[in-house]
Amino acid sequence: MTQSPITDSHCHLDFPDFEGERDDIIARALAAGVTRMVTICTKLHNEPAVRAIAETYPSVFYAAGVHPMSAAEHPAVTVDELVTLAQHPKFVGIGETGLDYHYTADSKAIQQSSLRIHIAAARATGLPLIIHARDADDDMARILAEEYRNGAYTCVMHCFSSSAALGKAALDLGFYLSMSGIAAFPKSQQLRDIFASVPLDRVLLETDSPYLAPPPHRGRRNEPAYTAHTAAVGAALYGLDYAAFAAATNANFDRLFWKAAA
Repeated sequence: MTQSPITDSHCHLDFPDFEGERDDIIARALAAGVTRMVTICTKLHNEPAVRAIAETYPSVFYAAGVHPMSAAEHPAVTVDELVTLAQHPKFVGIGETGLDYHYTADSKAIQQSSLRIHIAAARATGLPLIIHARDADDDMARILAEEYRNGAYTCVMHCFSSSAALGKAALDLGFYLSMSGIAAFPKSQQLRDIFASVPLDRVLLETDSPYLAPPPHRGRRNEPAYTAHTAAVGAALYGLDYAAFAAATNANFDRLFWKAAA
């Protein structure tokens, strides 16, 4: 596998799936050319543990927020709390936040309120917002646009697998779409078609590990090293060699996640 440096912009290294193996996981990532990883805290009571991982490994950065599926279970986060966390030198993004109506539609109102709080924190810190969107395209497009009119902010649609319409709405606001292992699944031609029309300077790479392992690891635990498989699919989509696609996506990451810029 080629060693051109790439970045896993979204993984969950604090999850129990990786317990006791993090040294090996990070080593395999580096060997695969994945020179930077952003590990994402989804419940704020876990923030100290996620921060500790970022502090332990030079190649790991972190972000924190309240996942929409957890928004109803926890006290609402405040803008001030997020801004305070963002002072840490390795804290590089706000979230993940967003809307998920697939299993948790009953907490729609709470999710929307939480999303707006995270957007305010992204605006206040200048750090990118990290968005999770599932089965909520219309509300997501509406809220992102409404809030942008209240003041600009930057954003990535993490693990993008939504409609072309939501993708366009995000791109129109200057946001980024992140390509995960889903884009490498055999049945994801529709998603690949969407990505093929996305400007090259708006694409990031991620694993969302331990979930969504790309082929040839499909159905097993995902890990940051496997970003390279998704990158190979992305390079083919854009008609680029691996090194050129790797360089483009790394430049995009540096632009958006400026605190983690190489």
